[in-house]
Amino acid sequence: MSDLSEVRPAAALRLATAPVTRVADYVEILKPRVMSLVVFTGLVGLLLAPGHIHPLLGAVAVGCIAVGAGAAGAINMWYDRDIDAMMRRTRERPLPAGRMMPGEALGFGVALGAGAVLVMGLAVSFVAAELLVLTIGFYVLVYTIWLKRRTPQNIVIGGAAGAFPPMIGWAAVTGDIGWGAIALFAIIFFWTPPHFWALSLYRTADYATAGVPMLPVVAGPAETKRQMLVYTLVLWPVSVAPWLLGVGGLLYGVGALLLSALFTGSAILVWHDTTDRNARRMFAFSLLYLLLIFTLLLVDHTGGWL
Repeated sequence: MSDLSEVRPAAALRLATAPVTRVADYVEILKPRVMSLVVFTGLVGLLLAPGHIHPLLGAVAVGCIAVGAGAAGAINMWYDRDIDAMMRRTRERPLPAGRMMPGEALGFGVALGAGAVLVMGLAVSFVAAELLVLTIGFYVLVYTIWLKRRTPQNIVIGGAAGAFPPMIGWAAVTGDIGWGAIALFAIIFFWTPPHFWALSLYRTADYATAGVPMLPVVAGPAETKRQMLVYTLVLWPVSVAPWLLGVGGLLYGVGALLLSALFTGSAILVWHDTTDRNARRMFAFSLLYLLLIFTLLLVDHTGGWL
């Protein structure tokens, strides 16, 4: 039997060397910037859906989407802590920087995810809860664990995880998935590759160091730029689909075409640029593009309702 005088100093040493996790670190592993866009698109999906939902239940649904997205981000940071430590962009995150223990992040993420799904199912809609499970599972299991370190198509297939929130919001109101929800999903799905590849073009060295097979690392910048341009062209018909389906009106349709033309113009500038200046600009504009697309849908819908 161990002597208590030996056990207690050892326990005290572990406590003394364990990192002190701040509230800000818990917030950071939720990826709040990513979460904010996820919450907004989920909210738009909820507001555009035909039917009615009590405002309190609507707020609960959006809150569950936010918490579920944060849970997926926390588990992603737990799994990717080794490669995050190798990349300049991510090495100051709480786990690679040593400010948080891996078990804390994993437990936090699992608890949040389970809670969000449970509340969504019991309070709002079982279909919305099932979609939330699919979203978290797709991001963690399919993108993070299976695809990210194995194939340059990681962000193409894995990007579906970020496209589910409008469908969740829609299902929270209707209890099913309609063509309008699928159109919103498609916009984010086809927007994700050029958005993320613009970032990876000027972070290629980071991904190469970490051994992540992003498209610029595997296929080179020329092929990446070509595929970025193709995806922005695909977004032309995809972005006007909500208008054709009656989810958005003429204001949205015209605005979507204009924004898609600007997005394609950004890709053309990247195509002809030998520096990373226009790739950085395209990445910034891609965030604005998605924000404005969904804002136009919301404004168009609200105007018609008023």
